Amino acid sequence: MLADYHMHTSFSDDSVLPMQEAVEQAISLGIDEICFTDHINAVYGYSDCNCPSYLKEINRCRKLFKDKINIKFGMEFGLQSQLCKYYETLFNNYDFDFIILSVHLINNLDLWNQEFQSGKTQEQYNREYYEELLKIVQNYDDYSVLGHMDLIRRYDRVGEYPFENICDIVEEILKHLIENGKGIEVNTSSFRYGLQDLMPSRDILKLYKKLGGEIITIGSDSHRAEHIGYKIPFIHEQLKYLGYKHFCTFDKMVPAFHELNC
Repeated sequence: MLADYHMHTSFSDDSVLPMQEAVEQAISLGIDEICFTDHINAVYGYSDCNCPSYLKEINRCRKLFKDKINIKFGMEFGLQSQLCKYYETLFNNYDFDFIILSVHLINNLDLWNQEFQSGKTQEQYNREYYEELLKIVQNYDDYSVLGHMDLIRRYDRVGEYPFENICDIVEEILKHLIENGKGIEVNTSSFRYGLQDLMPSRDILKLYKKLGGEIITIGSDSHRAEHIGYKIPFIHEQLKYLGYKHFCTFDKMVPAFHELNC
C-alpha cells in the first residue's frame, strides 16, 4: 500500500494546486490513499483555510473518485503555544480523520524568513525551537502526529546542528508522544530542500524506535503536482532498514497499521 499523508492545495496560502488535480496525480502514481492537510496557521485568531469550503471540495472529490482512491480529511495545525485554545475550538467543530501538529512560527516570528533566528546563535534558536515543540505537545492533545519535527534544519543557514546537543529535549518530546498515543511523520520535502538526511533525521527515527514508538506516517508535503508521492517508496525502504515494520494511515483520528512495501 502507498499513502501520501501530507498534501497541500489551493486552500493553503502557499499553494495554487487545485484539489482535483492533486487527486488525479496521486491516482496516476498508483497511490492508494491520500490525506489533504491544508494549513491552519493561526496568528492571534487568523487562519488561512476556509474550512467549510475545504471540506465541501474534499467530499466532492471523494464522490468523483470513490472507486479509484481513498481520500481522508485532515489539516496541518501550525501551532504556537499561546494559541492552543483556538485550535481546540476548531478541532471540535469538525470530524477530522487526521491532524498534523507542526510549528512554523514562534512568538509570531517565521522560521522560513529567518525572523525567528535573527540575532540568536545557532544553539539559541535550536534550543528555543525544540522547547516550543515540547511546550505545545504538553499542552495540546488534538492531533495525530508531530509533523517535520526537526523543521528548523530546513531553515538553518549555519548548517547541521549536532544532534547530541538537542538529544535530551528531543527524547523528552518523543517520550511524551509515545505515552500519549501520538506519532511522528517522515516528510519527504527534505529531498526538495537539499538536506543531507531524512526529516526527521535518522538519529530521531532511531531514538523514536528505541523508545518504543510505532506510529509513523509518510507524507510528501506537496504544494505542487510534481511533489505528490515523491520518494515515498524510498522512505518505506529506509524505515525497514531502521527496523520498522509498519507505517500508518488514519480514520477518524484512529491509526491503522500497514506493512512497509519493500
